[in-house]
Amino acid sequence: MVDVDAVAAELYGLRPEEFTAARDAHAAAARKAGQRAEAKRIAALHKPTRAVWAANRLARADAGQARHLLEIGQGLREAHRTLSGEDLRKLSHQQHVVIAAMAGEARRLAGEAGQELSAGVQREVEQILRSVLADPEAAEAWARGVLAKAPPQAVGFAEVAPVPGTEPRPQQHEAKPERKPEPKPEPKPKARPKPDPEPDTREAERTGREAALAEEALARAESERAQARTGLGALDEEIGRLEERLERARAERERLAAAAVDADRRHREAEREAKAARAAARQARRR
Repeated sequence: MVDVDAVAAELYGLRPEEFTAARDAHAAAARKAGQRAEAKRIAALHKPTRAVWAANRLARADAGQARHLLEIGQGLREAHRTLSGEDLRKLSHQQHVVIAAMAGEARRLAGEAGQELSAGVQREVEQILRSVLADPEAAEAWARGVLAKAPPQAVGFAEVAPVPGTEPRPQQHEAKPERKPEPKPEPKPKARPKPDPEPDTREAERTGREAALAEEALARAESERAQARTGLGALDEEIGRLEERLERARAERERLAAAAVDADRRHREAEREAKAARAAARQARRR
């Protein structure tokens, strides 16, 4: 019996260029064994992009770190529901720092496997890590290292609705039984009813959500600044390598130019010798 999950785990551990041939071989074997439904499921498996492959490799290399990131996402969801600004600020910053570090680790692991990741692909890995936090199904697949394709791009947890009546909210005072007032000569006018506190509660929830989103935006800005600096450093390194290659190419060109000049000189000498030899041959025939 073909285990499709086991086949998927094997396939998504391969490098992208090895995926299609291996998938087709497994599908053919399942068809040959008469397991057409399993063969169809295997044939439908998507070939991962390089960024998705790198993200899967990262999860496979350190399952504990993968779970840690998903726990941060769960904490962010809870903080959004309760409108806990302090927790949102801390967890948002932690999320972006961890994701940036994990994307750098993914690039290192890919290099070890002979798949160099460009700065653009590394940014795609970071986006995948952010997106899986908003997609529980994709998060589970990624944690197992079998993510087939990048989930839809997501930023933050704005879709998570706060629990009604959670903090921040205005303080509410319960009505307490009061003693009857002492009779007075002149009765006071009847107190006006207190306004419905519900609009204030909604306003507090709205401002709390705005504050939470601002904290997330700040954390993203810090992460993007760190990414830009990392990318700049990578580009500087690449420029250095290209300059070294250019210097080697120039030196090789000079060597070949000198060799060409020497070859031209030898060619002229050979022509003169050949001309002299032909003249000597003609003279010998006349004799």
